[in-house]
Amino acid sequence: MVSASTDQPKEQADEVLLHGSCVADAGRAVFIRGASGRGKSSLSLQLMAYGATLVADDQTLVRQAGDGLWVRAPDTTRGLVEARGVGILRAETEAQARLQLVVDLDQTETDRLPHPREAHILGQPVPMLWGVDAPYFAAAILQMLRHGRNA
Repeated sequence: MVSASTDQPKEQADEVLLHGSCVADAGRAVFIRGASGRGKSSLSLQLMAYGATLVADDQTLVRQAGDGLWVRAPDTTRGLVEARGVGILRAETEAQARLQLVVDLDQTETDRLPHPREAHILGQPVPMLWGVDAPYFAAAILQMLRHGRNA
């Protein structure tokens, strides 16, 4: 399994503020990370169009509780998502959700059937996908959140 680390904690040891967006489906969240302009908010909006709910845009708080990681928005940005060229939009939000997947838009997937990857957040492994430049990517992310991946 390929592994990648995330940003260093900016808060207490069991909680970290990360640069990235997050949406959830039925309480299962995907954290979308990448440099500015990579399409984090755009992918979040696509996922929301398919039925996901916004958790956080631009900054996501991740905390460890028990054996899992939980995500939520900082109070200052809760319920807001940026759409470049449109503006800051209001959105329904999920107060918190269990982190199930990381999407790294700084990396581009070139393999047709990639090996499983993982990110580490607060020392916990989380399945990770690299960005896929295809119109089905948002739908595939939701499918993975809902039903997993065939190993």
